Amino acid sequence: MSRPLLSLEDYFIHTGFYDLLPLATQLAEEFGYAPSEMIEAVCKVYDKLKQYPPTRNRTAWFKLVFKEKLHEAREDILTFKAMDR
Repeated sequence: MSRPLLSLEDYFIHTGFYDLLPLATQLAEEFGYAPSEMIEAVCKVYDKLKQYPPTRNRTAWFKLVFKEKLHEAREDILTFKAMDR
């Protein structure tokens, strides 16, 4: 039995960043990132949250970390595709 694929919204809900989805979407569109890169990035942001949670402004922390993780997500996806060939 296969599991249904989760949507972008599902990933933001499960990581606790659903309230920041509009900001994340705006950033991704501004810099030309795809939804798959956003999913990878929000998972990376969640991992960082567990190690280094924000101490003051959660939204500003998310914006800074999400932009960084979008770039990392693109690198990871491109690396995975190159290794698959």
